[in-house]
Amino acid sequence: MSATPVDVGRLSDLCRARGITIGLAESCTSGLLASWIGAYPGASVFFLGGVVSYSRAVKVNVLGVPLSLIQNQGEVSTTVARAMASGARDALGCTWSVAITGIAGPGGGSVEKPVGTVCFSVVGPAFETAVQHKFAANSGRQEIQRQAALFAFDLLINAI
Repeated sequence: MSATPVDVGRLSDLCRARGITIGLAESCTSGLLASWIGAYPGASVFFLGGVVSYSRAVKVNVLGVPLSLIQNQGEVSTTVARAMASGARDALGCTWSVAITGIAGPGGGSVEKPVGTVCFSVVGPAFETAVQHKFAANSGRQEIQRQAALFAFDLLINAI
């Protein structure tokens, strides 16, 4: 069994039972969730891959997020997260995708979007959701990334 903090076995069982494949678009978590899922034996049956879209250029050029959307809403927004998830689903050809974009810190925050602000989206067949969550800024960069990856995993499991 994998030493990850998420129950990838549960995700595997859900995906196998329903014929589902998964893809990811990760920004502030830099592929952390993908590494947890990919560590699970047999993940290749349901996990098609992920895009680490840390830069704006990757969000636009690989995931197809409209530049105007980023300019109007900011890279850390539920609308951009939704566009990232849709773009990952299209690019990877998966059934379901989850996207994460946020500010892990220690810098980069603002009054409107402080460090710890993270936006998520899950997109699947006839399903789209996007939420924003604020994690404690004082918990540190790695902990914000860990909590964001856990949150995204739970969103995905609950959506499926």
